[in-house]
Parts: sequence; structure tokens; C-alpha cells
Amino acid sequence: MQRLAGELLNLANKAGLSTRPRQELKAILARVSSIAAFGVSLELRERQEGDEPYVALTKLLVELGSAAMAQGVMVVVHLDEVQNITDEAALSQILTALGDALATEITVTAPGGREILRHLPLAVYLTGLPEFEEMAHAQQGATFARRFLTNTLRPITDEDMQAALQGIVTEGWEVPDQRGGSDYVVLDPAARDAIIDLSKGEPFLFQLAGAYGWYAGDSDTITREDVLAGWSLVESEAVSHVCRILDRLPERERQFIEAMAQIDSGRRTLTAIAAAAGYATPQQSGAVPQRLDQIRGIISRGKPYAFRHRAVEAYLTTDWPRIEAD
Repeated sequence: MQRLAGELLNLANKAGLSTRPRQELKAILARVSSIAAFGVSLELRERQEGDEPYVALTKLLVELGSAAMAQGVMVVVHLDEVQNITDEAALSQILTALGDALATEITVTAPGGREILRHLPLAVYLTGLPEFEEMAHAQQGATFARRFLTNTLRPITDEDMQAALQGIVTEGWEVPDQRGGSDYVVLDPAARDAIIDLSKGEPFLFQLAGAYGWYAGDSDTITREDVLAGWSLVESEAVSHVCRILDRLPERERQFIEAMAQIDSGRRTLTAIAAAAGYATPQQSGAVPQRLDQIRGIISRGKPYAFRHRAVEAYLTTDWPRIEAD
């Protein structure tokens, strides 16, 4: 909450709110300044009277939204890694403040003198691990579901990665040379394909494979051998990344995933997976497949079932992340 309060104050200064003479606005800024400086503690509550922290943040967001509307712009709030907000009280207050601000409507005058209600030009993005939605639902329930639309990102396709790397393959990447000018490093098509194959649609693994492939060689061409040499240094990190995904799963969900991995891809029906997991009937798997599909984004409940998370599938069914050089 300290960080959010501080950033909102910075934005308020840029919007010129701190120079406005309104007494109520000055009180809001003073309260949010206290939150930014000291956080939210029992000591702060006892020392200073005023709104609850979330109320003060909401009021400042409304003021910022009103100023943005007057200037024809938007306010965008982006909180990343939200699953790391482990303090339930802080998370509840943050979600309430953001949600209340999003729900706020103000009266404006439309052409013809008509008065209408408009939402403020506020956009809020909360990004992090899929389990954050469960945390938020547990604490905010229907309020969170009504005010925030959940979108679970799917793995990046190989075609997306090819498009992302196309420029460095065809045109190269500009780098400074030893003479005060610039030169270009190009990515060999075989190196591109190796990066894509190793990444399995995971942005983090894509970054690992690309970065260490870049630093592995010293010529003006990144080769497949460079990519494999760099990857050998981070295989354990790639394994840790996938293991963290699996370790976060409840026992029944991980059991289902591991049973699914034991079955050939063309035979992955719910009946076969349930049997491999030790269930007497498919119905005993309950909501596990649905959660792994809709909430976790790890599997796809098609006919047959398939892994959507290709890094998890590769880890459980192949020698990945080990890859042999040609």
C-alpha cells in the first residue's frame, strides 16, 4: 500500500492536484502521504484520525480520474506480481480501493445540456500467478468477480516466437563496435528454431534461452551451438521454473497431471486419466480437470485431453530440458 500510495501521489503532482486550493483535496493528499511514508499500522491508525487507508486511496483515485476526464486522458494502474501481497488486510484494502474507484460514476453534461452518469477513465490491471484469483475470491468474493475480469494467459505459440525473432534473423540487432560506430549481430535460423524448441511457449524460458545464447558466443552470428551452450548453463533454472508450477498445485491436481503424463497423447481421455490416477470412476476426479483447464491453464479438456502448458508436458514426458548437440 505504501508503494501504491506513493505512485498515486506522484501522479497527483503531475496532474496538478497538489496546487489546487480545495481543503478536502488537501486532506486526502495528506492522508495518502502518511500511508506512503509509514504504511498502514496500528500506530498510524492511533496517531492520526481520518479515513481508513482504502477510503483515502479511493478518493485520490477518483480525483485523478476526474482530472484525467477533464484533460481527455486515462489513468492506468498496473500492479504486477499481485500474488505476493500476502497480508490479507492489505490485499483487501487495495482491492476495495481499486474496485470502488472503478465503480464510481460522476455526473457530466452532454451535448444539449443533458446530464448523464459516466464512469471515470480508469483502467486497472492486476497481473500475477493464476492462483491470485482464488486468493481474491476467498477474501472479496462476489465483489471481486463483479469488478475484475479474469483472463488467464495461454502459452505463446511457436508462430508468435518466430515473429518476435524475425527481425534479428533478417536484419540483425544493432550493437556498438570498437570504433565508436555500430555493427549488427544476426540470429541464425537454426539458432532461432532451437530457442523456440527449448522455450515450450513459456516467456520466462524464452528469455533464458535467448539471453544465454546471446552471451555464449563472440561472433557476429548467434548459432545453434551458441544457444545450446548457453542453455546448458540454465537447465537447472528451467527445471526449477516448471517444478514451481507443479509444486503450487494441490495434491489432487498434481496427481491428475502426473497420471495424464503417463498416457500416450492420443489416448488421454478422462476415463483413462482417472484410471491412471487411481479413481474408480471418472466422476471421482470431480472439478480437478475443469480447474486445471479454466483456472490453471495447464491442460485442455478436448477429445482427447491435451497439455496446454507445453513445458510441463515436456518435463513430465521427455528428457527436456536436456537437449543433445548435433
